[in-house]
Amino acid sequence: MSYQYLLYDEEEKVGFISLNRPEKRNALSQGLLEELTTLLLKIGQEKKVKVVVLKGIGKTFSAGHDLKEIADGTPQDVLKLFQTCYLTMRAIREIPQPVIAQVHGVATAAGCQLVAAADLAVAAEDALFATPGVKIGLFCTTPAVFLSRNVGRKKAMEMLLTGEFMPAREALIYGLVNKVVPPGELETATRELAGKIARYSLSAIGAGKRAFYQQINMEDFQALNYATEVISLNTTTADAQEGIRAFLEKREPKWSDD
Repeated sequence: MSYQYLLYDEEEKVGFISLNRPEKRNALSQGLLEELTTLLLKIGQEKKVKVVVLKGIGKTFSAGHDLKEIADGTPQDVLKLFQTCYLTMRAIREIPQPVIAQVHGVATAAGCQLVAAADLAVAAEDALFATPGVKIGLFCTTPAVFLSRNVGRKKAMEMLLTGEFMPAREALIYGLVNKVVPPGELETATRELAGKIARYSLSAIGAGKRAFYQQINMEDFQALNYATEVISLNTTTADAQEGIRAFLEKREPKWSDD
């Protein structure tokens, strides 16, 4: 399937999605978000790959929403745009594959939201992150949701209230990204991380991703009770049985989705 605003490739159980509006700094237009949601759900349903890497073509990861669409749209159009973005974030969360944001250049507003919503993120050391909506009178309320769940309340509010850039090294310290590497090593480092995860069972990865987000806001022992049920059921899967036998027999496991 061809896309107008995206590029997509699969390689060794990893899917690579590239935002492809370099002339608009990969702004998240209605059309791009619709394509991205459709593609993510397709990946999740087909299960051909075990990991998804999300990156940008050109000099920028993503500058956020297309402000021209917001300025020119009716209130109904704007609501539809933000609802479409909501569906994109839901797709990132709900597909079984972990989504890794590969960040270069800038990730601002909804572009920063994409990074925060991803399961993992690798950034070039010259990458910059910001939620600058306050500067144009449009507070970054939707990016605030995932941002505040990544970096903590005080730092999130600082970013939201000042609109200033957070350098990659600071983003690493505050938990917005997992790893920071020299620009020339960004592609290799992201592929290496994706490759490590892609060695494992998608059944186990998907169950673990779903359970992680289900338990994260529960009280400790409510979470432990839930996790106990999940891991008990997980032991009955074909891949868990194979993995345990392989460990005991000192051999490499053969996953059902390999």
